[in-house]
Amino acid sequence: MKLLHLDSSILGAGSVSRLLSGEIVKGQRRVHRSLEVIYRDLATNPLQHLSGTHLAARQAGTPPTPGLDVEAGGEALAEFLSAEIVVIGLPMYNFGVPSQFKAWVDRISVAGVTFRYTAKGPEGLAGDKKVFVASSRGGAYTDTNRAFLDHQESYVRSVLGFMGITDITIIRAENVSIPDLRDKSIESARTQIAALSA
Repeated sequence: MKLLHLDSSILGAGSVSRLLSGEIVKGQRRVHRSLEVIYRDLATNPLQHLSGTHLAARQAGTPPTPGLDVEAGGEALAEFLSAEIVVIGLPMYNFGVPSQFKAWVDRISVAGVTFRYTAKGPEGLAGDKKVFVASSRGGAYTDTNRAFLDHQESYVRSVLGFMGITDITIIRAENVSIPDLRDKSIESARTQIAALSA
């Protein structure tokens, strides 16, 4: 069994989403003893943002173009397709996802591979995966009058759902930028993670 572990925070060792995603992976290792883990750090080794040149090179099947990471995008897609479990460390930046994560999504969202268009509408082709999202937010957005500002968790649910993935568990730490609430929020998220592998 393969697990793809993605981190996207730019905060390195100070990242809450990295801390939580790492703990989710440890728990999954306990549940699945023979688990093979593939790790991709989208912040320290980002994929280039999708461009018309990328699309043209991919469609033409031409040899790698210097300075263009078409091959890296293909590797990211292959990693995603081969994984039965995906763990995503996902902080909220300015009400949305990090641009590095969006660049990864653009590389795995491939018509005819992870989804297809039909006469009845789009159909997801990558639904046989379990996804865990370690979500961190500086403030509180869940069940508040600021919920309409959430384009982070709503985005990841939407894009994965479009690919047919509905088995999504979100572990959330909110208020991590508020000193009096940070530790309590992280501890609550860690308790939820521990329960996943109990």
